[in-house]
Parts: sequence; C-alpha cells; structure tokens
Amino acid sequence: MSKYYSIHEFSKIIGVSAQTLRNWDSNGKLHPHHTTTSGYRYYSDEQLSQVMNVKPRNRITIGYCRVSSHKQKDDLERQIDNVKTYLMAKGQPFEIISDIGSGINYKKKGLRELIKRISQNQVEKVVILYKDRLLRFGFELVEYIASLYNCEIEIIDNTEKSEQQELVEDLVQIITVFSCKLQGKRANKAKKLVQELIQEEENNGKSRKGNVRT
Repeated sequence: MSKYYSIHEFSKIIGVSAQTLRNWDSNGKLHPHHTTTSGYRYYSDEQLSQVMNVKPRNRITIGYCRVSSHKQKDDLERQIDNVKTYLMAKGQPFEIISDIGSGINYKKKGLRELIKRISQNQVEKVVILYKDRLLRFGFELVEYIASLYNCEIEIIDNTEKSEQQELVEDLVQIITVFSCKLQGKRANKAKKLVQELIQEEENNGKSRKGNVRT
C-alpha cells in the first residue's frame, strides 16, 4: 500500500520549500499524486523515489571534523586545516562542520546537523580525514543513510589514527553506560574495571611526560 505525504512533509524530505512544489505543480515539472477537494496536495512514495534519484542543484560538499575533548582543540584545528586544504584542491564549494565529543555520542550538535542536511538532500559528499572521526561505531549506518540520498562519504586517510587516550575514554564511557543497568556484584565489577582503566591511562600519561623530560 502506497504512502502519501502532505506538501509540507514532502518538501522537508526532498529539501525544497512548499512554495517550490507549488511552482513545480503550476509549471508542470511535478504534479502531486492527487489533490483533495479542499485543495491539499499529496505526493506518493513513487514520486519520492523519482525525485530523490534526481540530484538537485546547489548540493555541496561538507567536511566533517571531530575530536573527543576540549584538550584536543589543537588537533581539531589541524584536522580542519587538512580537510580544507584537500577540498580547496578539488575546486568545489564546501562547508566545514566540526564537533567536540566522544565517537560514541550520537547527540553531538554537528553530527545531527550533518545527518539532517543529508536527509534534506542538500549534501553531495561528506569528506572526513579518518573513518572514526565520523563515529566510533555506526559508521556503516550513517553511510547507508547517506546512500539513500545519493550522498557519498569519502575518507581521505584510511589508516587508524585514534590516540590511546581517546580509545580509553570511549571504552570507559561504554562500560559506564552498561554498568548503570547492572546491579550488585556485576555493577561493582564494572565500576572497578572503569577505575582500573582510568588509573592505567593516568599512569601511562605520567610515564609519557617523564620520557619527554628525559
């Protein structure tokens, strides 16, 4: 059974205004599937597929950059510079979206903005320096969502570049989330593991500083 979308629902999905759809109806570019006696326009799933397979003009490339914490701001700036240099060499219009937050945090402002604009069919390509800059887990899901809107995700460097500290922080966050759902001895074991990871990272940090001084 086919699904039908109101003019406002349809316009949001394909990334144009409702007035643009009205203009398309007037000039014959795209008529609604049907119009009610009250004058409301409705569009079908088949029309959505047809429109989504035609790339609209003015889609841009977005460079997405991310670090896990404010302590890595310098790394974020270097990441942005590298992505900008790469995109400028391509000679295409682009925009940079950056985030500071864990690779397993799906509520980051920049990430949400990126996915929203992809779903509005405004993005031709997403460029990231390393694969885990987009997400630690779930990259393939975002890649699949992007493919539905003919949006490509390009990785500049396919080598793994995550710092040990960042990996530990993500692991601690994962264990912390699951430990909150546990009770009794299991919860205590999970908390103990978190403390051990934090302590080990702190000791490694002191060791690295000592080696630098030496």
